[in-house]
Amino acid sequence: MLKKLASLYIAGVLFSQGAFAQEEESRRYDRALAAGYKAQFICSGLWNGGKSLADIKSDELTGIYDRIANIVPALTEEIDESERQVRVRFADDAPPRVAIWNRKSGCTSMPISFGGLKIGAPVIERNFVDDQPWPMGDQNAVSPSSDFGNIADRAFRPNIYGGKTSAVLVIKDGKIQTEKYKQGHNLHTGQRTWSVAKSLAGTLIGHSVERKMVDVNAPVQIPEWQKFGDPRASLTIDNLMRMSSGLVSDTAGNRTDPLYMGGASVTERATAWPLLYAPGSRFRYANNDTLLAVHAARAQHLDQKHKLGNDLPDQHDFDPFTFFQKLGMTRTYVETDWQDNYILSSQVWTTARDLGRLGMLYLNNGLWNGERLLPESWRAYVSTPSGPQPEGRNFGYGATFWLMNKSDGIPEDTLAGFGNRGQYLVIIPSLDLVIVRRGYDTSDNQFDIEAFTRDIVAGVEG
Repeated sequence: MLKKLASLYIAGVLFSQGAFAQEEESRRYDRALAAGYKAQFICSGLWNGGKSLADIKSDELTGIYDRIANIVPALTEEIDESERQVRVRFADDAPPRVAIWNRKSGCTSMPISFGGLKIGAPVIERNFVDDQPWPMGDQNAVSPSSDFGNIADRAFRPNIYGGKTSAVLVIKDGKIQTEKYKQGHNLHTGQRTWSVAKSLAGTLIGHSVERKMVDVNAPVQIPEWQKFGDPRASLTIDNLMRMSSGLVSDTAGNRTDPLYMGGASVTERATAWPLLYAPGSRFRYANNDTLLAVHAARAQHLDQKHKLGNDLPDQHDFDPFTFFQKLGMTRTYVETDWQDNYILSSQVWTTARDLGRLGMLYLNNGLWNGERLLPESWRAYVSTPSGPQPEGRNFGYGATFWLMNKSDGIPEDTLAGFGNRGQYLVIIPSLDLVIVRRGYDTSDNQFDIEAFTRDIVAGVEG
């Protein structure tokens, strides 16, 4: 009896010690995530966005994930202007979390306990064309005879549409009709797109389709899935673009904290999930699907380039930088993980005007300065629902674009990019209209993009 009681006591002690150790480890990991988040956002905000540190702390580092919200303010940042690095320490016995900036792709979050230097970062000069006529540059961009009145002002009044607005831009008939920014922001201030990046990813894939480097209906060629018998190899980029991969993800919405905050890589995280449903049978919004679509597109690029000859010039690569430069989106930064995989599910920084330019590309049905950048059918493709649709939402889903085809007072051909914290790009081809709204919303105070769009449409049609 005494032996049994002793055994139970020892087991209880070991269990308590294990639970305590696990709790300590979880706290340490959360501090590491918080430090990574702070380093990344300060780095991107300063050198992608052109923002002040005070604005970054008041806008970007508030209203964030509950998991790290109370930790971030307590951590101290170290900013190295000469090396364009931000370091944030999370533990006395570990190196700081590090984010490193480069001119081509913005900031890279390095792995936890990374203590060296990222070498081989692209050395490139951005070709700003601000002095060229709109839409390539910023000259003569604003219509001299706009009758949109105070619609932009109304977006900044939270009692009307809610949220915390930082920028509003309305383009009609090729000109900016109204434009307004919060104090401290201007036409060249960049913000993170969050999930509007998914629509940018779909656009880049469309450009690859136009160049005959990618087939969205072919089985994916993701290297990690090419072992014999792997059922995921039957997936297509189309399945991934439509959020109907059937793959498991950790949470609804698939937060991907280790990738966004922990310094993990796309190939480590996104490729690891197994199938749970037949591809194309179930809608589940997941960051991994977009990450995998881009990963698969790049793999197809490499394969096609090999077939055509490896000495082909760089324009045959999957290259967001060159594509967005071509559109005059010169302040758009598509960030990567530390292994140079694009994080096109969320991690893009851009300006309101650059998003407006992207919208105009779709109004022009893929033509830009006389050059076809997207297939003639691409706008119809990304804005056509196919297969499973979101449940319990007032919006449909196409291929990397949300659809406002169920909203009263809004034309059925309206497609949109939606992103966390109130990032919106709304495109209405039938009215030759683009609406951009940027913000710093929180989960309990969100902007009503449906009402805002409806009011603008009523003004245009009225």
